[in-house]
Amino acid sequence: AMSVPADLLDELGRADLVEFFGEVFGWHELPTMTVDRKRLIFSLFSYDRFVFLIADDPPMACPPGLPGDHFGVQVDHLDEFETMVARVEAFRDRDDRVEIHPYEIEDHGMLKLHNVYVRFLLPMSIEVQYFELLDA
Repeated sequence: AMSVPADLLDELGRADLVEFFGEVFGWHELPTMTVDRKRLIFSLFSYDRFVFLIADDPPMACPPGLPGDHFGVQVDHLDEFETMVARVEAFRDRDDRVEIHPYEIEDHGMLKLHNVYVRFLLPMSIEVQYFELLDA
């Protein structure tokens, strides 16, 4: 769970979050769990994977800048990763509250880690990762 300011979980704040995380990541609000100014839960493709946002005073605070404090989301295919990066960039073009750390590829010999860090309104950023396994 991440604690956030109650204002972020009001009707307008939730609409911003639902639009971004739905459009970019494909996450869905669990509306039966939503409580105005108190709670918002996103389902990440199944009910057993979720991001839980709860209002608190003071809310969670993370250092500014990317990558910073973050959690990871893995995708299974390079084209899925590249599509997600394109959606983040397109959203940033119309909303300057989106933060993106440039796309990087870390070469570890048998593995190339493709990653990008993204933050939108939440205290933590999200590292989107694709693991490219190379032939020996």
